[in-house]
Amino acid sequence: MIELNDKHIFIAGGSRGIGAASAIMASSLGAKVSLTYNASPDAANEVVKTITDAGGTAAAFQAQVTDEESVDTAVDAAVKQFGQLDGMVVSAGVFEHCPIEEMSLEFWERTQSINMRGTVWSVKSAAKQMRSHGNGGSIVIYTSTAGQSGGGGGASAYCVSKAGQIIFARCMAAELGPDKIRVNSLAPAWTETEMAKKHLDRIGRDSIGKNAPLGRVGLPEDIAKSTCYLLSDAAGFVTGTCHTVDGGMGMRG
Repeated sequence: MIELNDKHIFIAGGSRGIGAASAIMASSLGAKVSLTYNASPDAANEVVKTITDAGGTAAAFQAQVTDEESVDTAVDAAVKQFGQLDGMVVSAGVFEHCPIEEMSLEFWERTQSINMRGTVWSVKSAAKQMRSHGNGGSIVIYTSTAGQSGGGGGASAYCVSKAGQIIFARCMAAELGPDKIRVNSLAPAWTETEMAKKHLDRIGRDSIGKNAPLGRVGLPEDIAKSTCYLLSDAAGFVTGTCHTVDGGMGMRG
């Protein structure tokens, strides 16, 4: 039985999609949940309301993940409100396509900044908090199967950023392991989120799902279940992995 009773879980980018689903599920398993938003307080407050209406404990904090001070401020405020940090989920990210002939430096750096720099600052802040209380913790970084195998035309910036997250998670698992801090990445394939919607509409859900053993694209709740496992003590001997949750899509060949 997975449980997160009394653990404080911080979700960077928890106002929508997979991050929101994980926030709600973590709360249902007993966690106190902090989540961040960048520019959409209404979406974040709706997640908080869903949690508190169900009897859970949650709060939302504004943060720009590309800014180290902004991340630290949000994490510090969450720890002041809910106590020691036990888990960090790095969910904030961007998924945009651009063919190489049209790619600008601005486009490339925007993707790397949000997906990679945001990951680094979130993990750095979490590590500082977890080391300070000495009880360890768990960090989960959302990458993508695109970071494992590449992607279609125009996806190079995204795929490179996601591959970087996988290697960074492994580096952090080695570096933070002596402090009992576990670090894993989690790689979803196509998942029904607002960020992926236009791409799923363009490609077609049926055409994606029919080639996967489980016959469908993923749901945010599918990823949330694996997230909560990695955050929990049930995964107490799991670190340095890339946990793939793709319904078997990687078997398409």
